[in-house]
Amino acid sequence: MLATCLPVWAQVCSQVQNAGELYQQLSTIGLDKTRVYRIRDAALDRENLHITFQDGKIGFTQDVCGRITGAFFEGDGEVLLRPPQRAERASLALFTGMAVLEEQFATAFVRFDDDTFRNLQEALRPSDNVEDFMTAWAPTVQRLSDIDALRLIMDFSAYLPSQDAPGNASPVENPMMHARLQGKKLGAFDIYYDRAAQENIWVAQLKSGANGSFINMWTSFSKPSAVSSTVPAPESRRDDVTVDQYRVVAGVRPPKQLDVEATLDLVVKRGGQRAILFELSRYLNLQSVQWQGRSLEFIHNQALEGSQLSRRGNDLVAVIFPRVLKNGEKIELRFVYGGEVISEAGIGLLYVGARGTWYPNLGLAMSKFDLEFHYPSPWTLVATGRQVPIDAAQTRTEKLASAGDQAARWVSERPIPVAGFNLGKYARATAKAGTVQVDAYATGGVESNFPKPPSEIVSVPSARRPGVPTEAVVVAPAAPSPARNAQAVADRSARAVSFFSQRFGPYPYSTLAMTQLPGELSQGWPGLVFLSTFAYLSQAERSQLQLDPVQSILSSQVLVHEIAHQWWGDLVAWRGYRDQWWVEALSNYSSLMMLEQENPAHFRAVMDRYRDDLFRKNKDGAQLKDAGPVTFGGRLSSSLFPDGYDAISYGRGTWLFHMLHSMLRHGSDDGFARALLKLRQRYQGKLITTEELISVFEEELPIDTRYEGKKSLKWFLDGWVNGTAIPKLELSGAKFSSRDQRTVITGKIVQHNAPADLVAFVPIYGQSSANGPLTLIGNIFADGPETTFRLNSPKPINKLVLDPEQTLLIER
Repeated sequence: MLATCLPVWAQVCSQVQNAGELYQQLSTIGLDKTRVYRIRDAALDRENLHITFQDGKIGFTQDVCGRITGAFFEGDGEVLLRPPQRAERASLALFTGMAVLEEQFATAFVRFDDDTFRNLQEALRPSDNVEDFMTAWAPTVQRLSDIDALRLIMDFSAYLPSQDAPGNASPVENPMMHARLQGKKLGAFDIYYDRAAQENIWVAQLKSGANGSFINMWTSFSKPSAVSSTVPAPESRRDDVTVDQYRVVAGVRPPKQLDVEATLDLVVKRGGQRAILFELSRYLNLQSVQWQGRSLEFIHNQALEGSQLSRRGNDLVAVIFPRVLKNGEKIELRFVYGGEVISEAGIGLLYVGARGTWYPNLGLAMSKFDLEFHYPSPWTLVATGRQVPIDAAQTRTEKLASAGDQAARWVSERPIPVAGFNLGKYARATAKAGTVQVDAYATGGVESNFPKPPSEIVSVPSARRPGVPTEAVVVAPAAPSPARNAQAVADRSARAVSFFSQRFGPYPYSTLAMTQLPGELSQGWPGLVFLSTFAYLSQAERSQLQLDPVQSILSSQVLVHEIAHQWWGDLVAWRGYRDQWWVEALSNYSSLMMLEQENPAHFRAVMDRYRDDLFRKNKDGAQLKDAGPVTFGGRLSSSLFPDGYDAISYGRGTWLFHMLHSMLRHGSDDGFARALLKLRQRYQGKLITTEELISVFEEELPIDTRYEGKKSLKWFLDGWVNGTAIPKLELSGAKFSSRDQRTVITGKIVQHNAPADLVAFVPIYGQSSANGPLTLIGNIFADGPETTFRLNSPKPINKLVLDPEQTLLIER
């Protein structure tokens, strides 16, 4: 071992006096020329991850608070990583061509907050040419050091000077390690190991191309939990601190400015930390954070890059407390901030950016909201919650109000996952869904960059050319007017509220506001829908844009889809990124249930489009269906498949619910409807996982839909939800024999293009003549490549058809 003095953890860090200094050191750390060594046959092992330094030089960073937190390696190294789940191995193979990551690398920048330096001591030897190493790599280390600084300060904050008695700081509870490797075949990529993250290990690569920059998430996983062999364990510290209530006062100054004072009532569920990480838009200037009458230190990070930028965004604020937080402690924090997060898209039409990060939050969670807004006339502002009377003399602050302002207050009727507002110079139309008032707000015009329909050539009576009865004139179509169609939007919205209320239970709130939003994106928030301008178009106006027929249908369905989110997403929400798919897919399928009732042909056309889109190929010939399972969430969009998230989450996800509906619906008995009502009643106000969702449908499984006689949908979860296959089914060797006035049918179902263990619930129909009606003969679980069957029919049968009603996501 080298005879060198090793830094150790200090009880309290004496090198810095505040969090700002600590963050500055962590984000600008450099190499220490006294710690450059030769290294051979050393390894960093983290569960499934193995990084080996076979031979080369390694330089360590300067210490911070008595701790070395980084190193740079040059030489010959190898990384070995084997994801434990099949879907993750397939994802890794999609991007690298290997189901197991085994890559030689030439350089590595590693950041850590544990005993890595001490653990490598046995493999370190004195090095020559130290100055050359420093000249070559010190600038790189300093450039990369800010990537992990915010994550590191969450641990290092425990060693800042404290109000507590000295000596109560504890070692790092959830160590992390980040390695940026320069692979010899794969190029530069990042590997993260973090015990505090939702998933402990993930590997990603930044890729730029014609469609923009993407973070390709090669794989992400934790050790399989004891409950499930396919689903990672839940995030270890996600619910350590919760927000019970937000009390927000905002001054809105169109067309750009938003100024806010937000008070958060926090509850510490599990203590021990000195810092809390909030989400808040980087476009908002945070002026102060106060607790118990004193200002707290905070770091509003804007420097995250690479994988962190994709996974977490760079809209983050670390708030540092003067002491360690305690279990059960209740905290009131007051944030003061402002910035330009609003833009004008058209006359009287605003775009409110940072809709999910305009107030400091801890991620998706159910909380109560009390929102007060001050804004000028003649603007109209609508927010989540129920509007309650407000006395201008009793408003909670005058700093954010100007002379002549309007004031409005909105209070949530139950805990909700998100809160927001929209404003414009709106016209309003109103409709009723039982006792629920539905308002549609729209402006007279569209955004300045809205697509312009092509001009038409029409024949009109000639007034300029005697003797010529008509002449051709170029006529520009009238500009769309969302306000002109606002009543139609209100009426259709009310019908959707009534339709869903009958099936999913009462509408969760007292009112619903449909508000115009520039662009193609729509969002359904509790009692408030941000509805794309496109959804306000009449059928004639959509026709003028020359959308293809199915796209026109989908455009008209956006409104219904967003209203379905009032139940799925707002009342019952998703737990983690792997669960977000079911919220989008179930909202989408709910809207299509209404479409199927109104126009079955349109429903069929949409389902066909979703299936066909999954077979679209990218520039490399890969099919979109192979981007990954629905449980990959935002990871599905990558440089290989830029629109992967929409195609898989909406397309495949919608088909999955259609398959469940078909299995659970037997004539007038609709177990699917009962399951949805049960889902709402059991989980309203909660965040749930995919497994919890599927378990509700399991409870409604009829006897003839129980694979191997078990009241379980594990086969569906494993093969269809966590899989990507779209099999092709073939009927083989069908034979018919008449016995005792009945037909005995035998044959074989062959599955192509599917894993050997894929199970499909296949309805088989029979026909007694070429043009005769189809009759359901029975349902077969096609298990694996070939499945033999034997069925009895009380009627003469001479022809079989697999799934003619198209209840299965299969290749046609």
